[in-house]
Amino acid sequence: MTTQRKVNKVVLAYSGGLDTSIILKWLQETYGCEVVTFTADLGQGEELGPARAKALAAGVKPENIFIDDLRDEFVRDYVFPMFRANALYEGVYLLGTSIARPLIAKRQIEIANLVGADAVCHGATGKGNDQVRFEVSYYALKPDVTVIAPWREWSFQGRPDLIAYAKKHGIEIATGKEQDAPFSIDANLLHTSSEGLVLEDPNEPVPDLVSKRVDRRTITPEEAPDKATIITIGFERGDPISINGKAYGPAALLGELNRIGAENGVGGLDLVENRFVGMKSRGYYETPGGTILWQAHRAIESITLDRGAMHLKDELMPRYATLIYNGMWFTPERKMLQAAIDTSQEDVTGEVTLKIYKGGVYVQGRSSPLSLYNKELISFDAAGGYNQKDAEGFIKLNALRLRIAAWRDQRAGKND
Repeated sequence: MTTQRKVNKVVLAYSGGLDTSIILKWLQETYGCEVVTFTADLGQGEELGPARAKALAAGVKPENIFIDDLRDEFVRDYVFPMFRANALYEGVYLLGTSIARPLIAKRQIEIANLVGADAVCHGATGKGNDQVRFEVSYYALKPDVTVIAPWREWSFQGRPDLIAYAKKHGIEIATGKEQDAPFSIDANLLHTSSEGLVLEDPNEPVPDLVSKRVDRRTITPEEAPDKATIITIGFERGDPISINGKAYGPAALLGELNRIGAENGVGGLDLVENRFVGMKSRGYYETPGGTILWQAHRAIESITLDRGAMHLKDELMPRYATLIYNGMWFTPERKMLQAAIDTSQEDVTGEVTLKIYKGGVYVQGRSSPLSLYNKELISFDAAGGYNQKDAEGFIKLNALRLRIAAWRDQRAGKND
């Protein structure tokens, strides 16, 4: 475990868990550098206070310990812009892990600049997407930064090696951590993902220890109440601002939607996805609030967004979603797409009423002071200013090229 690189100070993305505690000590031992720990509160639902105590116990200076509440920034500046695009990766994935990485990377670089660090470090493996998401963001914000990725550098082969290293250096090992975890969990305010080990066979159902674990985000549809929940979400310029007439801040609103969705069995997803690094992986995702929000946003757009703008937006969405999945948040093309998407949202204001029942989210109504829906125009009972005879010319003009081709084929005898 040696390196030729010289590092004076490194900012570590640090949770205080076993893996990042081992990384902290490994950095001190291998690089001989000063370590700054950064712990981001993205609404993962864990107590972050112990992270400070563990960092202090590991010899990190108090002024080098950063624990930041980024929940509102996360939802306002990352989740909501993504939902304005109705982004879905490969048609189903709401990108809960992907969208968190650029913010963590951004804050790491800010701290590196603040404390004069010349390196940053993450704990992502060399097989996954997160290494790409972190590092592309690092380089976009600080092009000459040194990036340390322990899983690509150290000689540890698996958990037994990590446990032995932890014991050697007196690193606390929580109960049950000496054995391989049955699966790996990542969580933030938008979602929870479970991957690996017992989930690695895509032909096996999601086992009970995943779908019914104590800390799961949502209950199953079978466990949900027999009575539907009715809610109304208010939107302004594409972003949700209220639930049932009550205004919420960004993080609080998503948290409330999470509660409502979780209680009604909304948001569980068994998914095999194509990783950016070239392999397929299977995971179980829980995104209760995001599932509700996605449906509601589509509904308010249905009456406020022009047809041409909506169809173009739908064409751009897969490209946008792939950029997010691949960690390209800070790229020019993502910013260009975001500008177009945000322009489309200027009139996306109003309310959507939803029925939430046993895992399903059903639109019950939508209204807007900026609605393009014209009841008089569409009505079967009144003309509403529309002359039905006008459709004849429209149809003939659109069919003209087809008629010309048919006349040609007739002359050439191709239809005989």
